Amino acid sequence: MTEFLIRRFIRAPQDTRTPATRGRYGVLAGVVGLLCNLLLCGGKFLAGFLFGSVSIMADAVNNLSDASSCLITLLGFKLGGKPADAEHPFGHARIEYLSGLSVAVLIMAIGVDLLRTGFERTLQPEPVTFSLLSVTVLTISILVKLWMAAFYRSIGRRIGSTALEATGADSRNDVISTGGVLVAAVAARMTGLSLDGPVAMAVALFILWGGVGVVRETLNPLLGEAPSEELVDTLSRRIMGYDGVLGLHDLMVHDYGPGRRFASVHVEMSASEQLMHSHDVIDNIERDILEQEGIHLVIHLDPISDDDEEISAHREMAAELVREIDPRLTIHDFRMVKGDDHTNLIFDVVMPPDFSMKPDQLKRTIGERMREQDPNHFAVVTVDYSYTTHPAARKTDQRA
Repeated sequence: MTEFLIRRFIRAPQDTRTPATRGRYGVLAGVVGLLCNLLLCGGKFLAGFLFGSVSIMADAVNNLSDASSCLITLLGFKLGGKPADAEHPFGHARIEYLSGLSVAVLIMAIGVDLLRTGFERTLQPEPVTFSLLSVTVLTISILVKLWMAAFYRSIGRRIGSTALEATGADSRNDVISTGGVLVAAVAARMTGLSLDGPVAMAVALFILWGGVGVVRETLNPLLGEAPSEELVDTLSRRIMGYDGVLGLHDLMVHDYGPGRRFASVHVEMSASEQLMHSHDVIDNIERDILEQEGIHLVIHLDPISDDDEEISAHREMAAELVREIDPRLTIHDFRMVKGDDHTNLIFDVVMPPDFSMKPDQLKRTIGERMREQDPNHFAVVTVDYSYTTHPAARKTDQRA
């Protein structure tokens, strides 16, 4: 069914990097979700009203909130697909994240209200009339929501939309909550126990939990989360694959919404290479990364003295020293300045975010260990921070 809808309504379905195709996928997901949830909401409201079940009514309201979420998501994709303008040179794609955040607030507000209603029904239970109609409605709802979970997950993965993947997870949670309502209806019929109120509270808690999940999924990219390990590996592998590239560091990726990512990186190349040749290699990398990954990459060239054995030996010594402190530590921008009675080894050391030492403590430790190896060596260290989940990359035949 999912493939049929994609073939029927999406032009060029494989071209998922373009904003136009992403927008069409988002519109399809929003419209399908809106229609399905409105139909389920109407059926459950009818069954809950006729047979006096607050848990079924709560599940109907859950579907109504899902329909509202689909509408907001639909608007988010439409507005997020607007091209860049003078006031927003990076485009409007972050509106998709804002729409997801709005959905989360709506979900949580409805969840709080349903929790209150379920609590009141638990304290003052009322009889619930069992009906084959209500059981049929709930069973159909479970089957539809199972399909919707797979539908959202499939499209979300195709276009890299965390909002749609979160909606798929919400549909999966709806299967659990509706299953609980069905159990309550059957239990009332078979045992006479009134589980209507407690089940309504459980449904409300599922709604709240889903809202928290959507907040987390949409707030992280707005705050500026680290790029995924997969993306860092892909970029590092592609950049290091070019002739003349010896290493890279200070990779930063900025997310301005799905399909609107910008990145910068420092690339190390031999200082003995002609400048025009190195510049040409960098231009090729930037152009290829844009075409292959859809990322606007800016590269800073760092020249390295790779033909001086003394500098190479001292660079390796400094790199090994910091690795002994912590294997995650790496160095870059290494320079050596020789004086009459001492030698300054100047370099940056990349410190991971969860590192136990403070920057000043790390610099003191490196300096002390450097002088233990040679009293005439002084470390001039600048502490740098990693903005990715991975350390700097370097050719296997290139010493640190």
